Amino acid sequence: MTAATATAASLTGIDEQTLPRSARLDHLLIAGLVERNTRVLDVGCGDGALLRLLTEQRGVDGRGIELSKEGVNDCVAKGLSVIQGDADTDLADYPDDSFDYVILSQTIQATRHPKIVLEHMLRVGRRAVVSFPNFGHWKLRLQLLFQGRMPMTGILSNPWYDTPNIHFCTIRDFVGLVDEIGVKIERADALNKMGAPLGFTAPWWVWNMFGEQAVFLLKRKD
Repeated sequence: MTAATATAASLTGIDEQTLPRSARLDHLLIAGLVERNTRVLDVGCGDGALLRLLTEQRGVDGRGIELSKEGVNDCVAKGLSVIQGDADTDLADYPDDSFDYVILSQTIQATRHPKIVLEHMLRVGRRAVVSFPNFGHWKLRLQLLFQGRMPMTGILSNPWYDTPNIHFCTIRDFVGLVDEIGVKIERADALNKMGAPLGFTAPWWVWNMFGEQAVFLLKRKD
């Protein structure tokens, strides 16, 4: 476990001794945004690592949606309540206010209709948590400038012809989308290369230039 991960665990009140060594920093930050004993829907939950963390560390009543059959099987093997489904189509079937939190972790850039997905998340849940890779990071800009090719990083590790990501965005792009649909940013963090938060008070251009990924907690405006 890295020093940044241990620090994030302590800041969110999670006992680092109970965490798996593979625990991701963005998952810990998301866990810190979710109140204990709440109802959570994890959309695009992958192998269930985040949902399991929330269940074990925050005591949530967790449910999940995952597109891949392999991911669903991994989740079920962990004892998690997960169904196979598509964020672009299946969120529309959930009634209003079914959950306290709806989470979309490192997935919004892979959806066909990000705006509609985000609107459904904030209809289905009282709050939404969204994390995503920042395509405005300075390393990506330099790769485009000097190599003239679609950039790749540790987070964006697939070549352009074999990537699930179809709607790349920058942090400023996402903030613009949030403003357009009229929701409130309750909390946000941009993480640098080492996984450390850049600070809530840093200006957006700093986040957009130096944040490799971002985590946002959103709430419908009253």
